[in-house]
Amino acid sequence: MSTPEPRPQWASLLLAASTASRQAYQQHMQAALQAVDEHLLAPPQIYSGITPQALAEQLARLPMCPEHGVPLAQVTDEAGRLLLANSVRVHQPTCVAHLHCPTLQAGQVGEVLLASANQSLDSWDQSPAASVLEQQLCDFLVQLADLPATGDGVFTAGGTQSNLMGLLLARDLYCQRAFNRDVRVHGLPPEAQQLRVLCSEKAHFSVQQSLSLLGLGAEAALPVAVGADQRMDMRAVRDTLAASLARGERPFALFATAGTTDAGAIDPLPELAELAAEHGLWLHVDAAWAGAALLSHSLKPRLAGIERADSITLDFHKQFYQPISCGAFLLRERAHFALMRLNADYLNPLEDEADGVPNLVYKSLATTRRFDALKLWLSLRSVGRAELAAMFEYGVALAQAVAADIQKRPELELGFAPQLNAVLLRHLGHGGETIAALDALNRHLAQQLFERGLANLSTTRLRGAQFIKMTLLNPLTTLADLQAVLDALCALAKGKVGEREVSCV
Repeated sequence: MSTPEPRPQWASLLLAASTASRQAYQQHMQAALQAVDEHLLAPPQIYSGITPQALAEQLARLPMCPEHGVPLAQVTDEAGRLLLANSVRVHQPTCVAHLHCPTLQAGQVGEVLLASANQSLDSWDQSPAASVLEQQLCDFLVQLADLPATGDGVFTAGGTQSNLMGLLLARDLYCQRAFNRDVRVHGLPPEAQQLRVLCSEKAHFSVQQSLSLLGLGAEAALPVAVGADQRMDMRAVRDTLAASLARGERPFALFATAGTTDAGAIDPLPELAELAAEHGLWLHVDAAWAGAALLSHSLKPRLAGIERADSITLDFHKQFYQPISCGAFLLRERAHFALMRLNADYLNPLEDEADGVPNLVYKSLATTRRFDALKLWLSLRSVGRAELAAMFEYGVALAQAVAADIQKRPELELGFAPQLNAVLLRHLGHGGETIAALDALNRHLAQQLFERGLANLSTTRLRGAQFIKMTLLNPLTTLADLQAVLDALCALAKGKVGEREVSCV
């Protein structure tokens, strides 16, 4: 039997230490950079305007997995022409639809470095430097949020995963204390059908999603009414809690939001913290959006009370300007990570813990994890607190400015006074339109601006009506940019617009 040998061409297919591999890597990376510059950065439009059907047809002409591969240079060119050229250009100043940010140069450098190193943040022997750096960054974030020295954290894929972790630990701690039951081992107790979580009616949909995954059902979320300022109304919170207790239910967590998706509203954290302490509720704060305010001397006071949270969600691919994905989950008491701790002999044996080896898998829902902490570390180090804070503060000021401009236009209605950097508006039509017609008009206007490559605006509902939303994360966006969008929107509205349904963008 002959001894197996690697094929010679594999050296240039894989990233390795050989000369052939290193030379091929440099060539391919240069081609990738050229594709980004030509097809993503150079075109001025937000979007090419291609339809999903046309794009699907073009891609279908390319064999997904040919028997023998084609040169990577050719595939990179195809990716540039078909994929990058038809992607949403989130760096454009009028791409303001969602909590979808332009990225820092430091984050882009981080993506190259972490992808090349390909570390896995589950065990020390797969990610030595990465494990140490992530832990130090989590310690920094704990201090930034003014959590006690007992706090800890872990990097996550984003807010949905962090929110799930917060509710998971809250559920399991409650079951441990109330029923002396280890959910990891014995599953949910019969009383689980009585468990409830209070949250704002404007909270992220991941609350219901998480409760479904946790076996409690989406109806375990008790939505609390908001006031005119879109924040949870404290009287409504108390009434909802009292009614739940009167029904014999078991509220175990209070889910607060620091930056609601539509309004950027920050729930009354100090009052919620008091209520949670009074009733023994776990307080989770979803600060996926407004968490970056912790860097700002002027905005941080708006997060007063977050330091009393039992757990916190942070997202760095929003106002920290990181490439997706990059988030973190912070925990007030690191000991509570034991509620989800599992050990495997091949990964994080108990002997490693006794020896102080940092296998971070014990505090994560994911096993294999990217070294996303590297992106944030490069950004914090190279940009600095003051500049990052100024970018966020600029967006808040810009929202105030464009809101004032909207109020000067009689054909437009401002949804509410901006609290962070979200602005909701709608066109009022020309008089006499039905509610359905006005809703269709505003959906159509947002869609037309997108299809023409002029702007990317999202749509949502406020007070039962369809509104258009601007989310001003891009610090390169100017008031003039947004005024031009409003001008185009109003000009489009002067044409004849039918009531046809148009999907949101």
